[in-house]
Amino acid sequence: MTGLGKNVLRPAAAALALATIPALASAQEEESWLIQNARIHTLVEGAAPIESGSILVRDGRIVEIGTDVSAPPGATVVDASGLNVYPGMMDSVSQLGLTEIGAISATVDTTELGEMNPHLKAATAIHPSSEHLPVARANGITHAVVAPGQLGGFGGGGAGISGQASIVHLDGWTVEEMDINASAGMVLTWPTYSTRSFNRATFRAERRSFREAEEEYDRQVAELSEVLDAAKRYDAAGEPGPRERDIRLAALGPVVRGEMPLLILAQGEREIRAAVEFTGDQGVKMILLGGNEAWKVKELLAGSNIPVILGPTQRLPSEEDAPYDRPFTTPGELHEAGVTVAFATFGSSNSRLLPYEAGHAVGYGMPQEAAVRAITVVPAQLFGLADDLGTLEEGKVANLIVVNGDPLEIRTEVEHVFVNGVPVPLDNRHQSLYEKYRSRPERER
Repeated sequence: MTGLGKNVLRPAAAALALATIPALASAQEEESWLIQNARIHTLVEGAAPIESGSILVRDGRIVEIGTDVSAPPGATVVDASGLNVYPGMMDSVSQLGLTEIGAISATVDTTELGEMNPHLKAATAIHPSSEHLPVARANGITHAVVAPGQLGGFGGGGAGISGQASIVHLDGWTVEEMDINASAGMVLTWPTYSTRSFNRATFRAERRSFREAEEEYDRQVAELSEVLDAAKRYDAAGEPGPRERDIRLAALGPVVRGEMPLLILAQGEREIRAAVEFTGDQGVKMILLGGNEAWKVKELLAGSNIPVILGPTQRLPSEEDAPYDRPFTTPGELHEAGVTVAFATFGSSNSRLLPYEAGHAVGYGMPQEAAVRAITVVPAQLFGLADDLGTLEEGKVANLIVVNGDPLEIRTEVEHVFVNGVPVPLDNRHQSLYEKYRSRPERER
């Protein structure tokens, strides 16, 4: 019997369909684009921009790049005279596809019940049709790390393991088409000393003593240690039978083996120091997320070779007595100290602002080239994607943008975007609303 919803082809139709499949596949394989007459910023270490250069893209990858590249038969030629080509930008921590309208809980899928959810993957909750994706894409973001948890814009929320961050292309009909790495890192929110708590029974904020806050903090850190220790024992014991399998401990196997980084969200100096000590004792890789007070421990971070993915720079300082420009100067200060720095938005609707977060740091001490690399090359390196993304080189995935100026400046316009080797439309909800209200007829007074 034929199941419901299953396509059934008659013999003649089946033969015709099979005959056309190789032709369609061949047409897709031969589809190519040539971007020519552009100033190409490859971002390869030590390489100068290629003047009047061309890039040939085919089968999703860059097949040739240089000043003497010819268009093969059937290739679509993009004249980029007077324009610049850069690698596509990467939002190192976002919640793209996990949330649509913050005030409507049915459209938000960022967290799960419980404090320890290492087995959950952000990719399973991503909505490919989110309106936020084309908005971010139109401003040059071609791929992103999508992280679960209560990131609060640039950090915050309850302590615990939120799950696995996933890296995706910002184009595709399904998550499978968008997928780059579904298990890119384990998100852990570090505990804090909090003397304020929220009583759900009375729906009121309550105060508690520092000793009580310290006891709560110690309990949470002890739980994290117990979970990782249990994961080490579980991993060392080998693959158990189906009944004995623990999906939470199994998910932590790559972390305790040093194959997957712990993405630790911590803001204050005390919490950052504790997290560094914790990961050192556990022997696991760490990438610091947020890091409001990372500047206070820059020597420790540089000496421990711990990268920092900073939250938005265009914000007020987190401390009452901090200088107004503390968020602006922190990236440059960390870079000068030898800390590897990347930028992220930690959100969804504001992912489009990524280039301006990096650009704002340039005006306060961070070198321009370092800021550009912090949203292209560095994220690819941090997440093990340097062989495919981050720079413009032959053989790499063709995630690239064509712009009419410095990509970090707000006046610069994005002319073309290629995601996974395919040009994508720049239409988005922001643009459609702009055009709608711009054409609104004036009423007679």
